Amino acid sequence: MPSDSSGEHPVTEQEIEAKVIDIVAEQMGADKSKITRETSFAEDLNADSLDTVELVMEFEDEFETSIPDDQAEKIKTVGEAINFIKQAHGLD
Repeated sequence: MPSDSSGEHPVTEQEIEAKVIDIVAEQMGADKSKITRETSFAEDLNADSLDTVELVMEFEDEFETSIPDDQAEKIKTVGEAINFIKQAHGLD
């Protein structure tokens, strides 16, 4: 039986998507069922720049990755966040 010494399981795209949606719903007080990949942080959820910074920090913590400021500024939708995290985990 193979053992995983790191204690972590591989992260799938579906897991990333579910966690990103959970984080966005919690941070923005939004209904999870209404959040899709196309959901815009600013336009659909009325996120201001502070909200966006907090979301990025939550993504970094949850997925143990660093999102440089120049990249964070480009993340405007749930789908863009998912895609960045996928790339950071080598899933793209």
